[in-house]
Amino acid sequence: MHFKKVFIILLAILALSQCGQDFSKTPRLTVSENRRFLMKSNGDPFFWLGDTGWLLFSKLDRGEAEKYLSNRAENGFNVIQVMVLHQLKQTNIYGDSALVNGDLSRPRITEGSSFENSEEYDYWDHVDYIIGLAEKKGICLAMVPVWGSNVRKGEISRTQADRYAAWLAGRYAGRPNIIWLNGGDVKGSDSTAIWDAIGHRLRQNDPNHLISFHPFGRTKSSTWFHNADWLDFNMFQSGHRRYDQDTTAYGQDNWKYVRDDYALTPVKPTIDGEPSYEGIPQGLHDPAEPYWNANDSRRYAYWSVFAGAFGFTYGNNAVMQMHKPGDQSPAYGVREYWTDALNADGAMQMKYLKDLILSEPFFERIPDQSLVASGQGERYDYQAATRGKDYAFIYTYNGREINVAMGRISGLKVKASWFNPRNGQTTFINEYKNSGAISFDPPGEVEDGNDWVLVLKSVK
Repeated sequence: MHFKKVFIILLAILALSQCGQDFSKTPRLTVSENRRFLMKSNGDPFFWLGDTGWLLFSKLDRGEAEKYLSNRAENGFNVIQVMVLHQLKQTNIYGDSALVNGDLSRPRITEGSSFENSEEYDYWDHVDYIIGLAEKKGICLAMVPVWGSNVRKGEISRTQADRYAAWLAGRYAGRPNIIWLNGGDVKGSDSTAIWDAIGHRLRQNDPNHLISFHPFGRTKSSTWFHNADWLDFNMFQSGHRRYDQDTTAYGQDNWKYVRDDYALTPVKPTIDGEPSYEGIPQGLHDPAEPYWNANDSRRYAYWSVFAGAFGFTYGNNAVMQMHKPGDQSPAYGVREYWTDALNADGAMQMKYLKDLILSEPFFERIPDQSLVASGQGERYDYQAATRGKDYAFIYTYNGREINVAMGRISGLKVKASWFNPRNGQTTFINEYKNSGAISFDPPGEVEDGNDWVLVLKSVK
């Protein structure tokens, strides 16, 4: 009897030890040794390719969630940013309320979890189901516990936030595919004490999952929380406005947010967690304005990643709000349903960036604008450069000539190629001496959206 008990205990210890290993299709994530990137628990690189499926938990039924997550997995996405609670009176597609009387500290839980029994299957059972579905497809869910507007309006006390965060972290601490996004489209200066309370409680009750803060447009988490012990990586929201619509110095130059975070100490990874969405009006609110398109999505992606971000989050107007027939109050001039927008050009092209970055040594990559010998450019003319020891990538958004300062990577010679961000195809140019300055003229005319990546590789 005593031997049997010991054996059971040993089995339990073994099971627990395996929780942090790479036995799941979505292994746990951690920050890389150089503090610039994310990596899987087995040491493999993790390039965050995210999508903003903000209303996934509340607006999609089980079949729709399957359709959405399958599409995203098939197209290279490995992170979905999602609100756990958009509002305190939140209900899901099945009519289940998340909270008792809108009290954040009182999640509405029913006994049992059978989907066939509507009295058992509650809001949180549906969240559990979708988390499990995502795990099977190799997708992490970056979950915002409660959207920032609820805190900003004074509807949540610090005590309620603390209790809710403790319960939420405890419920999902054992799931391998969770990332926490504190905040939610809000400045950290608004109710700082509550955001700190949530962050600390998430860390205390769930020490094995990464935590960041999703901030308001044109702001970054590092402004308020860079030194917080609960914040593992920084996130900024570059936002939805044009240069002429903006009141900040950076405008659409999302690479500048990366540059700023990259220079901070202690070193922490950073990412653009909300750029301009494909299919949304420029400036966000006025449908009479032009709409952002796939060209813009690629520009934001390559600019930020080449500046040193560890990944990128794409967004689509219809998908982020899961717009469907019968919606009473669709937002932001949405013009199509989420099912039609799933395969928008920008969404389909994101995987090419991920494939390009993962094609070379991941953890050694650094931003290096010294690769651009002259004519780096401003605004849409800006050319972004990144490299490793034996390779370099330089991005032009509009097909302008790229003047390269050679000798920044190893080797006496380099092989040059054009990489097409619109279809992922690579075209060999020639071999060159790895010294002096060389100009490369991209295919096609000089125009916005004729973007190319010049790829240089050392010849061994």
